[in-house]
Amino acid sequence: MARFKIALVVGSNRRESINRKLAQALAKLGGDKLDFKFAQIDDLPLYNQDDENNLTPSVVRFKSELAAADGILIVTPEHSRSIPAVLKNAIDWGARPWGKNSWTGKVVAVTGTSQGAISTALAQQHLRQILGAQGVVLAGGEAYLQFKPGLIDANDVVTDESTRGFLKSFLDQFAALVAKLAEPAKAQSAA
Repeated sequence: MARFKIALVVGSNRRESINRKLAQALAKLGGDKLDFKFAQIDDLPLYNQDDENNLTPSVVRFKSELAAADGILIVTPEHSRSIPAVLKNAIDWGARPWGKNSWTGKVVAVTGTSQGAISTALAQQHLRQILGAQGVVLAGGEAYLQFKPGLIDANDVVTDESTRGFLKSFLDQFAALVAKLAEPAKAQSAA
């Protein structure tokens, strides 16, 4: 089976983000089928349409990382019942300038964690709505994870067996969709 490149976007700029810990654990858990590369978003300038004709190196890098990926996995917290500003900013830069949308046609899976009982359900709902307008193919399945102390160890391993199985299934479904949609595109571009 071919290995596919996945841009891993963490929707948090906190150094000790539990969503970053989850993203690292997911990269390890899905590493048997997918090659993950973290796409940095915390250094992107605040989106301003006036700057679209003179993109900063960080924006060029980010758009290139999206373009090079076969799929995108977004792991995000929930801020004020929606997505964090740093993530919305990244989505805006990825979508612009007009006609150069780096999200279009990409297979995207969304997950996230918080300490609350409903986890990041509302953020994920908003994120799916925003991404749908960008022309992505949203991977089915939803993964809301309540974060508890000790859930992920110092080696980025999910310690709870049933949670690990659930997340592995989520990643396997994502990998299958990426393979189904990216393989024909790779074959067509090689022809």
